[in-house]
Amino acid sequence: MKNIIKSGLVLAAMVSVPAFAGYSFDLSDKDKITFGGFIKADIRSISGDVSSPATNNDYWIGAAAVTEDISTTKFTVNETRFNAKYVHGDVTGFIEMDFYGGGGNQIISNSSHPRLRHAFIKYKNFTVGQTWTTFMNTSAIPESADFGGPLVAESFIRQGQIRYTNGGLQVSLENPHSDKGDNTQDSIPDVIAKYTFKGDWGNVSVSGLARQLNTVGGDTVSAAGFGISGRINTIGKDDFRFQVHGGKTGRYVSVVTARDLVGEEAEKSTSFMAAYRHFWSDDMRSTVYYGTTDADLGDVKNNHLAINLFKNYTKQLSFGVEIGNFEMANANKESNYLQFSAKYVL
Repeated sequence: MKNIIKSGLVLAAMVSVPAFAGYSFDLSDKDKITFGGFIKADIRSISGDVSSPATNNDYWIGAAAVTEDISTTKFTVNETRFNAKYVHGDVTGFIEMDFYGGGGNQIISNSSHPRLRHAFIKYKNFTVGQTWTTFMNTSAIPESADFGGPLVAESFIRQGQIRYTNGGLQVSLENPHSDKGDNTQDSIPDVIAKYTFKGDWGNVSVSGLARQLNTVGGDTVSAAGFGISGRINTIGKDDFRFQVHGGKTGRYVSVVTARDLVGEEAEKSTSFMAAYRHFWSDDMRSTVYYGTTDADLGDVKNNHLAINLFKNYTKQLSFGVEIGNFEMANANKESNYLQFSAKYVL
């Protein structure tokens, strides 16, 4: 792995531009349709004692597994995505899919099923459908070659909801689900509120959630959590991004490092993520990021550290490389990874 990383540093140029560029067509004075997305190809090598079986080692989430002496390389294009937005006056409809829906095999076809990401309608101050949870601040997600970056410490959920927005205030009722509990009894929606402060300096949001969880034993447990996250402009085009979450946030943070319930009790966790992006030039930039989550009842502490380099060769085409480490601290196990990416924004 050390030789791979060394050669990667020699070869490196980098990935990712904004995910949605799009081609717009005016259908009438009030009607517009926009198509967008990107094509992304990845080459990823992992070496160590930790794997990510839930994602077939395509990217890290918060949960991982001990796998002694793993050494694997994969070529994938599953992060490729397409979307369409239709605007009619005050009404906007949006739908997006990628190809992380499973299916296929690596023997012959390498087929991948499409997967729904977003499908929602916006009318004036209201949003109805499936999209990012209101608890999130999407601008606080760092640029990365690994899908989503340090998901181990991020708020990262898409789900059905009804959301009201008024300036910086957002309030929503969202799909309930008692992770590791009896979700057949979930009848009360999750309640979320967020306020975002914005300016030329960037943005900071403060969010809170309240939930009723149903245990396997037939009890109900109340759970509440908070989040503070943002993106702060620093020197030139550089920026600092952060997320801090605490309380009984459960499945809303860390992509199942922490679960909603452990036995008959709601899990309490603490998560922290920090990332700094520096522009070496107008078309070359790097991000270094770190994320960690500590879950009390589950006795889990996982960390994700990485640094990357991205270079745009045109406005739409970029290449990149990322080197990182994922650690299961309480198990004293870790893996290093190296990922090359090519991305063409449609």
